[in-house]
This record gives sequence, C-alpha cells and structure tokens, in this order.
Amino acid sequence: MKVVVEVADAAGLMPKDGHGSANPFVEVEFDDQRQRTQTKLKDLNPAWNETFVFNVSDAAQLVDKTIEVSVYHDKRSDGVGHRPNFLGRVRISGASVPLSASDGVLLRFPLDKRGMFSNVRGDIGLRVYAMPESAAEVSLAADVPLAGPFVAVEEAQTENKEKKKTTTKASSSVAPEEPPRAFYSVGVGDTGSAAAATAAGGGLAHDIAQVKQAMSDLPPVMNMSQTQARAAAAEAKAAPPPALIQLLPPPLRPGSQYDLVETPPPLASRPGFRSAILGAAGEKIASTYDLVEQMRYLYVNVVRARDLPTMDITGSLDPYVELKLGNYKARTKYMDKNSNPVWQQIFAFSQHNLQANVLEVVVKDKDLLRDDFVGRLTFDLAEVPQRMPPDSPLAPQWYKLEDKKGDKIKNGELLLSVWMGTQADEAFPIAWQSDAHDISLEGLANTRSKVYFSPKLVYLRVIAIGAQDLVPHDRSRPPVQVLLRAQLGHQMLCTRGVPGTINPVWNDELMFVASEPFEEPLVLTVEDRVAANRHEPLGRLVLPLSYAYKRMEHHHKPVEPRWFSLAKPTASDEVAGESEKKKEQHKFSSKIHLHLYLEMGYHVLDESTLYSSDFQPASASKLLRPRQSIGVFELGILGARNLMPMKAMDGRTTDAYCVARYGSKWVRTRTVLNSLSPQWHEQYTWEVFDPCTVVTIAVFDNCHWGGGHKEGVRDQRIGKVRIRLSTLETDRVYTHFYPLLTLHPSGLRKTGELHLAVRFTCTSRVNMLALYGKPLLPKMHYVQPISMRMMDYLRRQAMIIVAARLGRAEPPLLREVVEYMLDVDSHMFSLRRSKANFNRIMSLLSGVTAAAGWFNAVRSWRNPVTTILVHVLFVILVFYPDLILPTVFLYLFLVGAWNYRFRPRNPPHMDTRLSMAETARPDELDEECDTFPSSKPADVIRNRYDRLRSVAGKVQTVMGDMATQGERVQALLSWRDPRATTIFILLSLATAVVLYVTPFQVLAVLVGMFLLRHPRFRSRMPSVPFNFFRRLPAKSDMLL
Repeated sequence: MKVVVEVADAAGLMPKDGHGSANPFVEVEFDDQRQRTQTKLKDLNPAWNETFVFNVSDAAQLVDKTIEVSVYHDKRSDGVGHRPNFLGRVRISGASVPLSASDGVLLRFPLDKRGMFSNVRGDIGLRVYAMPESAAEVSLAADVPLAGPFVAVEEAQTENKEKKKTTTKASSSVAPEEPPRAFYSVGVGDTGSAAAATAAGGGLAHDIAQVKQAMSDLPPVMNMSQTQARAAAAEAKAAPPPALIQLLPPPLRPGSQYDLVETPPPLASRPGFRSAILGAAGEKIASTYDLVEQMRYLYVNVVRARDLPTMDITGSLDPYVELKLGNYKARTKYMDKNSNPVWQQIFAFSQHNLQANVLEVVVKDKDLLRDDFVGRLTFDLAEVPQRMPPDSPLAPQWYKLEDKKGDKIKNGELLLSVWMGTQADEAFPIAWQSDAHDISLEGLANTRSKVYFSPKLVYLRVIAIGAQDLVPHDRSRPPVQVLLRAQLGHQMLCTRGVPGTINPVWNDELMFVASEPFEEPLVLTVEDRVAANRHEPLGRLVLPLSYAYKRMEHHHKPVEPRWFSLAKPTASDEVAGESEKKKEQHKFSSKIHLHLYLEMGYHVLDESTLYSSDFQPASASKLLRPRQSIGVFELGILGARNLMPMKAMDGRTTDAYCVARYGSKWVRTRTVLNSLSPQWHEQYTWEVFDPCTVVTIAVFDNCHWGGGHKEGVRDQRIGKVRIRLSTLETDRVYTHFYPLLTLHPSGLRKTGELHLAVRFTCTSRVNMLALYGKPLLPKMHYVQPISMRMMDYLRRQAMIIVAARLGRAEPPLLREVVEYMLDVDSHMFSLRRSKANFNRIMSLLSGVTAAAGWFNAVRSWRNPVTTILVHVLFVILVFYPDLILPTVFLYLFLVGAWNYRFRPRNPPHMDTRLSMAETARPDELDEECDTFPSSKPADVIRNRYDRLRSVAGKVQTVMGDMATQGERVQALLSWRDPRATTIFILLSLATAVVLYVTPFQVLAVLVGMFLLRHPRFRSRMPSVPFNFFRRLPAKSDMLL
C-alpha cells in the first residue's frame, strides 16, 4: 500500500524574512520517510502543486500512523543562515486517510503551533489518500473501525472497556502529545464526490461541513467506498455477516446546546477564501465589508415620469409604477392628478429571490374599480450593469413607454435606473426590500437600518449654601422647617429642613444628570414644610444651565458662590428666570446662595461598571489633546437561525432585527420580516479607547413594522450577547453562533442562535498595554468620589434620559429596547442571581480549600516522598529567606505558562451553569420576572416573603458567627474574661522573651516541624490554642 500526499498551496503565511515576506517550503514526514517541496521565493500565498508517495509497510497499522506536514521559511535563499524558520504544521491521523483517490478531496487545514511561543497563521491545502495494491490490503484497512459517531453495536461494550483501560494507563503516565488531526470523506450524491471535514482538530473544511449539516438538519453520510470494501472483505473470508453499524449521536455534555458553535463563513477577511470564491484575482479585490458575505441585490431607482397620457374621461391621471419580477411585486405611491409625477423611490430585490430573467416596469392609473394600463418597460437581467462601490451612483435614463404589444407610445417617458449591487451600496439603507414591498411608508421607516448616538451626559452639582431674608406667608410666626427643592427635567431632589429661621443654612449637595444641549432649566423652590403633606413655597428661581461653571478637573481654581434673587412663589417661569436687575424692580428681597458646577471630568454611567462600554470623561471632546484611540472594533452581524416564532398567534413567525451598542454609538439592523432564519450581513465599526470594555448585541421582534405606535405594544426580547474586548486576540476574526437565551417563569429558553463575526484591531500596542496600569474611571471619580447610593440613583436617571432622547429619533429606538440593552432591572433582587454569586464566591475559595487539603495530606504523610521534599524546601526557605519571593513569582510564571495550553479559544458568552439558570425553580423565576411593585396576588407575595425570611435567617446566622469570632479576638485584651486575658498577656510576655533570645530561623524551623509532625505524634483532640479561643466571651449573650 502507498499513501499519496498532494501539497497544493498555502495562504496567509507569517512573514519571516524581515521585509514582510517569506520563502516557504513544505516538508512531509510519514513512517520515517521525509520529502520536501521546492522553495517559493518572496511569497506568502505560495502554490506548489507537488505530489509525494510514501510506502506503507503494514496496511493494518495505517490507523496508528501520523502524517506530519510542516511549513518552513528557507533562510538559505536569503543568505542569512542554514536553519529554517518554522511557519506552522498539520498532523493528520492515518485513520482518516481514504482508501481510494476518488474519495480524497482537496481540504484546507489551518496551521498549528509547534510550541507555546510559536507565532503562526494561515492555512494549507492538502489532498491525502491511500492506494492499496491488493484486495488483502483493502480488507486490512477496511477492518479498522471508523472513528466518530459510527460504532459497531456488538462491539460497543468491548470498545468502552478498552477505552477505560487506556485512559487509566494514560493518566498515570506523562501527558500525551496533542492528538493528530483526522478528516473523514463524506459522500455526496451519486457522482462519488465527497466533502471532507476534520473531526478531531477542526479546520475550515470541517467547519463548513458542520454548518451545512446543521443548516440542513441531515445526519452525516457514511463513505460508500469503505462500506463496500468491508462487505467485500467479509465475503472473501466467508465469515459470519459483519456487525450492524448503528448511527449514534456524539456524546454531549449537559448544557452543550447552550455553547458557542464556531463557523467558517466565506468572508473576505479569512485567508484563502477570496481566491477560492472570487478566483485568482480575488486576493487583489479589497472590500470594506470583509466580515460579512456579499449579498447581491437588483436595484431599481424610479425617479419620475413626464408627459404621461391621460386615461380618465375627466382628463386626469393618478399614476403609479408597479415592478414585477416573477411572483414579487412592488409599487410606488400614486400621485393624485399629476401627469409629471416625481416618486424618488428605490427598490431592492435579493438575488436569491429572483424568480424570472425579465424585470417588468408597468405604469398604471389608480382607479376605483380597476387600474388602467398606461405603459410598460422590460429589462433583461442578463444585461443589467454591475456597480461596485466606490463607483459613483448610476445615472438614471429616460425610457419611452411601450404598449402591451411592445410598440412605443407617443407620449410618456419614465426616468429610472437599474443595476446589480451589494449591501455596500449607499442606496441599500433607504431601499424598499423585496420582503417589505407591501408595507406602508410609515412602517417602512421602522424596518430600516439606522445608526444612533447617545446624548452627551454631564453631572450637574448644586451646592445649596443657604438663603437670606425669606418672607413667610404668615409673618407673625417664623417658618416651621425650610428646605430647598431642586428640579431638572424629571429629576427632583430636596435638601434637609432647617427649622425656625428666615435665614437657613443648608450646606447640602445635590447632583443631577444633564444632557446637551442643556435645554432644560434648573428650577429651585424654597419651601416651608408646615405639615407632613403640606408645603408652602417661599420663593422661586429658574436658572438656565449656562449659569453653571464647567469644571474640567478638581484642581481648577475654586469659584466663588453666587447670590441669586428669588422671585415670588406665584411668579411665572419667565419672571423667575429674569436677570437680577429686573428682579429688583419687583421689590422681593429674598436671596439664595448657590454653587453650580457642570462636572465635565466625570464619566456619566448609564450602565453597570461591570460590563460598561465606555469610561471616557464628558470633557474628552473638549480637551486640547483629545484622547487617542488604541484600536478599532469591527462587528459583522451575519444572521440568525432557529429563532422562536414570536407571532404564532397572528399567523406570522418573527420579524427580527438586531441592536448593538458600544460607547455612545448604537446601531440597528434592518428588520427581516416573517423569517426564523434572517440574514442581515451588515458590518459596523467602532473606535476603541479602552480594551476592558464590553459590546452588547441583542435581537428583538419588531411589533411596529405596520406603522404607528399603539399603546401597550412593545418590541419583544429574543436574546442578548455580550463580548468583552479584552478577551479577544488582536487581528483575529471570530465567527460563531451565539445562543440567545431568555428567562421565563416556566424556565430557561433558547430562543435561537445569532451568527456574528467580530475582530479587534489594535493600532497602538504600547498605549493599550499602558492602559492596564491606569485607573478604570476618570480622575474625578477618585479625587472627589460620589457615594454608591447616589451613583445608583444617577445611573437610573441617565438611563431614562438616554431612552427618552433615542425615542425622539426617527425611526425611534424604543424605550423597551434601550432598557434591555442597559440592564435597567439589574439591581432588582433575584434569588437565582444570589445563588449564582454565592457559588462564584465558593469557587474562588475552592483554591484555598484545595491548598488546605494538600497541606493536610502533607501533614498526614500520605505520600512520604512529597512530605520529605516539603520539609527540605521549608528548611531551605527558612535559612535563605531571600529565595521566598523569587520562588513565589517563578511559581506564578510557571503556572501561567502551563495554563497557556488550556487558554480559551472562543470569546465568552452567557454561561447557563454559572447563572444557575438551568437549576432555578419556577417560583424563583416567576419572582424574578415579576414587575416592581409586584402584581401577584397576596398569597404568592406571602409565600415569597416567607422564603425570603428563611434565606435571610441563614445569612443572619452566618453574619452572627463572623461577628462572634471577631469579638473573641477583641476579648483577648478587653478584660471581659479577666482570667483569659491574664493568661494571654503572660503568654505574650513569655513569647516576647523567647523571640528576643532565639533566632528567628530556629523558631520557624521548630514551628514548621511541629506542624508537619507525623500523625503518630499528633492527637485527634482539638489543640490548646483552639480550645482557648473557643472559650473566649462574645457579645452574642447580650443580644435580645
């Protein structure tokens, strides 16, 4: 038998010659046989097209062999050195080699690293197959059981037992080398052609096969050539019939349906795909939309018409244009009594939906009973021109209308343009899509893709110092309790009340959230709290925010407070906001003393700091030196699949659209109507100023595509995805299906999968690394911090302002969408989330528990060799303490270097286990999904309250135990137990004397040896210090 390896080409190799290129060659090794290709000079995408043949000594051992293909950079071609540089390798298992040349297809394998410090990228195209020289070799090779989901029924138990034995042996030996990659040939159709896919190690071909199989929901097809070979071998041996082959699903761990699914879509950013899809010239074609697939559209721009013939008896014409393309129809709005109408409408038909080769454009006259035919035009789609941005828009042309027989009519011309383009065309966002031609103009606005920007938010700090010469309503008595009420928009705060004076002094600080362009004024009202629910106004002031001083940093020169004259309580806003000179004319002498600051040095938080998307201060755009970005984040929203039908009651499926938010930029994709597998293929870009930020993407069901905003109708949530930029490798494209998960009172639901392509490109690595040593928030948050209670209040107010401002856009970004993106209800109590946080704490303490268990095992002498080595290491560190810190840091380096092999290869996503979403009880989820205040009946509220009391009782017990231990420590010197305190201070004196006399190393060795003594010399009873500490008094007996 012989094994044939055809080396086709490679793409996207790492440059190694110092000039941005490389001299690659390939070395193939199999069964101690080694062959190499020619060297391609100065080429990062070389093509070799060379074939190598290797001899197989024993066909039965082919399954145990490995084909190793390595790519190197030839230094000798540059005259630099003799040892080649490593560019990557691929290891292919012999079990995956097809037994015939017809089953061996060309596959692309991503190049792997050789070691931890290897710098590798790109992929290589290989074709591998075997050539048996006799029927015996075919039977030997065919008897080898196939890997993967095909398992013999009668041999399943035997194989499992052998696997367990092998696993036991492997666990006691050195960790094996990384398993070689295996690929399997999958037959398609009757022609014998097969699409192969890597099973153990992945790869582009395997990913493509997985995606195709997942999209078609078909089981994998077994290679027919190997099946026939097995049957032939069985007949030749005249043995009993072979064991039946049962198709078993691969073992899935619990929760695997909620994991990421990596995909290899044909994107221009992936190496090798351009040349594979677009041909040899594909690598030279650049596109800004390299994270999404190109979607072809037929664009029709209907501009206007002139000199249209009249069709009615009255001599009027109500024209409109109707487009026909197979079963698809689209029409413009009709113009009332106009022979020279202007439409200016663009239509887009997806190429996948083109059901005819001819586009028919018909001009009709709107009538009550039946619309009259005016004229028509026809376009052959094969002759429609192609347009590729950045070409200028195609100029519309005048066309003479034809009658139904194809003859030109005397009057009537139509100005339009027709072209083929992609979603990169500037007409795409404003075009009527082929799935939305029948909706109204108002509804169409709610389905288009848009970009929004959050308003610029600033903190307004109001320091109310005091007031002077207040005039109460009843001058015969002093005011009862004077306070200041401040209002900015919907925000309202009050100072504390000062009793019995007309010259109150508050010195209170109030903070608000203001948004540019600062249109809303600050309304200040001095009130007298006469009774619990009765307030009498004593003066009023309306201040525009232009009076506030814009403070960039805390070290700026202090601004003197200002006195403002109050207007009468009954004065209007115009009078209360007049200048000081005009107020003096009203002879109302009450004044108020204020400090007003617009804090430009803070970052106004409108989302949680745990997954915030921006930390820049409000003054970032006003600084003389604006903060420079460190990179660019690119997001390609490809599509979704298996979405849950949200409008099943209305006879529809789902009208899905995506919203993504990072920093102040919000993006909204177009709405794909009535589809459970929408395809968007829209790409967006953000500047990145901090890598430790999070981008949020959510999917919604559009309930306003019909136009208008009905009361009680809200866009429904389908799911949300968060991606932290610091977990992404730079310049790498991640393409995955992200699970969309929602919590309902009935339990956790998977509402679909979102297909995303993300890439984080770093433009300044030095600045990015320097950011890890800088504070997360701007300087003002640390110099003049805001209390946590006030911060939560301001965050909720900022959310309301952002939702209100984005809701005023056209089309609006609805309030429920903004609230879901900003996690407005994240501060609400959730028993499930509390359990998840408790488990997070316990998982962190598991390392301490494991260290304590290891130390106890050392003390117990379970492994004498380990215990002796610990004794020796302890003595060395005691007598050479200068080795302690280097040893600790060396240990940390080795642990980090070892964990590099197990680093996560995919971006993080919503973890259902960590969130305790799969184990949460229905009553807990029902409480979490409830409104605030609750809308449930009284008996349900009572049960929740009783459950909360039981949980709080456990927390109370734990807090009491912690307080008890702390009070026992205080009791050592507090003389609450005079005998215990006497014993402790005398022991402290004796210990001090011993420590003064005895060297520290000797004491450390004695204490360590005492703790590590053999269990034979240790008692099972508690130690004396432990017993002494447990007998110390606490204040628990003083509690009622």
